[in-house]
This record gives sequence, structure tokens and C-alpha cells, in this order.
Amino acid sequence: MNGRVPMVATNPSWMGLVTRLCVCLLVWASIPSEFARGAQSREIKRVLILHSFGRDFRPWGLYAKAIRENLERLSPWRIDIQDHSLVSARSGDENPESPFIAYLNALYSEHPPDIVIAIGAPASNFVQHNRQRLFTQIPLILTAVEQRRIQLSNLPDNDTIIAVSHDFRLSFETILRVLPGTERIVVVNGTSPNEKFWLGELRKDAASLEKKVEFIWPDDISFQDFLKKSETLPPNTAIFWHLMNVDATGISYEGNTALRQLHGVSNAPMFSYDDGFFGNEIVGGPMYSVLEISRLTAAVAVRILSGQKPRDIRPAAIKYANPKFDWREMQRWGISESNLPPGSEVLFREPRIWGVYRWQLLLIAAVILVQGALIGGLLHERRRRRLAEAESRQRLTELAHINRNSAVGELTTSIAHELNQPLGSILTNTETAEIMLKSSSPNLDEMKEILADIRRDDQRASEVIRRLRSVLKKTPFEMTYIDLNETVRQVIGFIATVSRGRDIALKYSTCSADLNVMGDVVHLQQVFLNLIINAMDAISEAEAREREVSVTTNRSGASAEIRISDTGPGIAITDLKYVFDPFFTRKPQGMGMGLAIVRSIVEAHHGQISAANQASGGALFTIRLPIARDRSASA
Repeated sequence: MNGRVPMVATNPSWMGLVTRLCVCLLVWASIPSEFARGAQSREIKRVLILHSFGRDFRPWGLYAKAIRENLERLSPWRIDIQDHSLVSARSGDENPESPFIAYLNALYSEHPPDIVIAIGAPASNFVQHNRQRLFTQIPLILTAVEQRRIQLSNLPDNDTIIAVSHDFRLSFETILRVLPGTERIVVVNGTSPNEKFWLGELRKDAASLEKKVEFIWPDDISFQDFLKKSETLPPNTAIFWHLMNVDATGISYEGNTALRQLHGVSNAPMFSYDDGFFGNEIVGGPMYSVLEISRLTAAVAVRILSGQKPRDIRPAAIKYANPKFDWREMQRWGISESNLPPGSEVLFREPRIWGVYRWQLLLIAAVILVQGALIGGLLHERRRRRLAEAESRQRLTELAHINRNSAVGELTTSIAHELNQPLGSILTNTETAEIMLKSSSPNLDEMKEILADIRRDDQRASEVIRRLRSVLKKTPFEMTYIDLNETVRQVIGFIATVSRGRDIALKYSTCSADLNVMGDVVHLQQVFLNLIINAMDAISEAEAREREVSVTTNRSGASAEIRISDTGPGIAITDLKYVFDPFFTRKPQGMGMGLAIVRSIVEAHHGQISAANQASGGALFTIRLPIARDRSASA
């Protein structure tokens, strides 16, 4: 109260002592529980499982397997499980019981089991009948046994039961609901003592439904004979699988052998009451759950091994679980899901392709959509390109036509002179012929010569007009198989008069080999005409000592080569790279479109054109066009 701190709180030695004391107390308190857990984990609990027929007889073999798995999962101890089978259950012969009891007592005299689990009615009846002689002080669990097969009133305090409650009438009614057209139900059941007991119970439950459906009981024939009959069962027949441990001839069927054989040959769907038979051959129905009963059995065993009294752990009899059906068998027999009882579960449903490959399908769909969009876009662009090419060719044709008209306009004087000569000759020869005809004795030989001259001059005039028309006509761009030498020769013949009028020598030399190309005659003539006129213009505007234009054709590899040169001043070095550009010209009255059109026409023929200056002076234009292989190329 006076504000002074107690000595113990400020003394370091006291603090350390208190801390060590607390730690020691905690460790000491934890030792018993840790020791108990360690000891418990090292302890072994021995479990004896007694089978009614054997470890591999269905459905009890599946119960035993599931009980083992659940015991190992739930038990805090190490579990040692021993299995024994009741041989007498197959035939009902009780003589082996006493030796079997003596064998078990001798086997476990030194190390008795901590608990006994009897699976199925035969094993449960055997242990309950011999309880005074067999494991009298050891806890006993009777499991997977129908409550009608056990004397519940005589159950000792050291025993408990995991019982089930059959309802065969519900099973039969489910068959009629699932298959409304069913006219008969074949009940498969064996002839062991246990199976004979249930044959009577099955007949009792079936009696109430005999007005709705016919029941067939093939228990008096061997199972192999029944297999043969099952191949040709009448239509609208269903099979109810109860048990087939021992058939009428005494043959035992372990595992899933009998059920699998019947499923392989039968022409009718099969139903059952226990999902120990479910999973491959059975359509389904309301059934017991092996997992549910086995988990409960293992949980009760662990509680008893932990010290609880068996008499205090006696759960109510287990009934059928919600109906479940095999989707594969439903598909096989054409059973509609709409006919299933409410709350039914459909298992083994094969997932649809969308469920299995959803992401793959989405990816494929996305790829297809992207590809479709790309293809659509490419097709659209291809169509636009074709339209643009067609329009470009149309514009090129129109522009080339205008250019040709302009070029021919420059040749008007030459054309008129070329036409006047043959026309004048025709007029002179005609007047001479008239004079000769007025004479009393005209010379017929001379008349023939005059007529021949007239015909020749007419042909000359017609050829001039034809060449002029071929140049001036407006035609669409059309690729044909042409002789390039002949095409150049025609242009030379057309412009020869102009060159003479300008006092320019026009030289022409052709390749000895054929130069056949795919091209448009009119447009190629325009190319050569433009270049030759340009060459003559360049010479006319300059004071050249030699006035000469040279045109040569040659073959260079896979190309035809046309070279047009002149002796003019050439092209300015700075202008060489612009000569083919639109609207570029050095002529005072020029539009600058001639060479641009020439280049467009050459490129449309998949060729090339170049301009250069010769070392000796003057310009040189070189055209290269791909040579056509043969006439089939034009097809």
C-alpha cells in the first residue's frame, strides 16, 4: 500500500526458481497422457472375424473387407485380425461344429481375441448357439444379419448386434415401378440352410403381389441349367437376385462368379437388395449400404474395445438406404429416369463429352472461331484486293487509252502522209486506166499492172488504218499468248514514217529465237510506242550529231529483254530515280504520265523496266518480261 514492490518480484533468483517450477509441473502433468497415448499406440488388439461361408462369398466378403478398413482407420491401437469360416453353413451338417469349437478354443487358449465379429446369419447363429462353449467372456458383435435370424431375447450382456431389416415386398414393388410392363419376376436363390430359410420369407412377401405379377422360383434346378433358361426368358421378365451360395446340386459359388455368369447370358434386367452385388451387373433398387453397416460395426467394435459394455450399444435394425441405380444398366435395358422412385441416386453415369473435355472443347471452339474470323477476314481482303486490282486495271486501261490517243495525236502528220501516198497512187492509176479505156485498143497487160498497183496501194492504206485502229481501240486488259518479236515489228512499221520525217534513223534487230510471252498486245504496243516517241523527242530537242533510235530484242535466261536506246543527251543523274513517277516530266507541254503508265503496264505483265544512261551518250530503257513456256500456259 505504501508503493513498495515485494522483494520476491525484484529478486532474479526467485523469478528463475518460479519459472523452472512451473515448467516441471507442466511436464509432470503431461507425462501420464503422453505415456498413455504411446502405450496405447503400442498395444495390439486382436479381432477374430467369423465368416458364414468364406471370405470370398458375397455379399459378406465385402462387409468383412470394409470392416477391416474402418477398424484400421478408427482404432487407436494396432489391429491384428484373424479370419475363420464356418464350413457347416454350406450344407447344414452340424457334425463339424464340435471339432471346430474345440479347434478355436485350443487356438486362442493362450492369446484369446479381444473381440469376435460374426458376419451373416449362419456365423451369428453358430456363435449364439454355442455361446456357452465358445469365447464365453469375450465381447461378440453379430453384424450384417437380419433380425429375424437372431434370438434377440436370449442375447447376453456381452453381445451386441448390428441387425438389418429386409423388405422384399418393397424390392418387388420397385421393379414394377421401374419397369411398368413387367409380367413375371424370376427369384434367384440357393439351397443352403440359410437360403432355404429366406426362400420361405421371399414367398411370403411375393404372395401379396401375385395378382400383379407372376413369380418364378428356379431353386430346384442347378444354376448351370438356369443359365441356359435365362438366355430365352419371355419378354417383360425381370430377375431378382437374392443369394446363390449353393445351388440345387450342392455346388458352391464364391465371389461374383454366379452373378457375372448370369449377367453375361441373361436377356432380362437384374435387381437386388444389397449393394454388395451392385456395381457391374445389377440395375439397382432399394438396398443395404455395405459402407454404412461396416462403418457402424467398426465404430461399435472400437467403443467396446475402449471399455464400453456391449449391452449398452445396440443400435436399431438398419433398413434399406435410398434407392440407387446403375446408369449403364439403365441404358442397356432402356429404363427411363422418370420411372425411378423419389430420392433415387443414379451412379456410373458416363459423363458427356462436354463434361469430360469442357476446356478442350472451349479451346477448340475458340481456335475455330479465331480461324473462322481470320479466314473470313482474309476472304474479305482477298475480295477487296481483287476488286481493287480489277478497278486498277480498268483505270490503267482508261489511262493507257488516253495516253495512246495522245501519242497517236502527235503522229497525225505522219499518219496522214502515210495514207496520202497510197491514196494518191490509187488516184493516179485510176485516171490512167480511164484514159487507156477511152482508146480504141487498150493494152490489157498494162491494165492488169495498173489494177495490181491499185490493189497494192489499197492494202497499204488498209494496213495503216488497221494499225491505227489497233492502237486506238479501247479494250480490257487481256493476257494472251503472243510473239514479242512480231509485236515490236508492228510498232516499228507504224512509226517508221515518223522517224523518217524527223530525220532519225530507226534501227531494229530481233532475237533469232522465238520470244513468246503472256501479255496484252495493245498495251505492250503502247509501251514500245511511248518509249520510241520519247527517244525521238529527246533527239529532236538536242543538237545531236548522230540521230538514231535503236530497238533490240533478246533472251536473257527466263526473260525476254527489249532494249530501246537513243543518241540524245540522256537523263540527268538527279532525275533517273524519278522518271517513272507520276507527273514527273521535263517537257514543257508534258503531263508526266507516259512513263508512269509504261511502268504500270510492264509490272501488270509481271515484268520489270529500268532506265539508265549509256556510256557513249543517250538514254537506255530496258524491259524484261517472263517467257511463256508453251501455248498451254494461256489455258
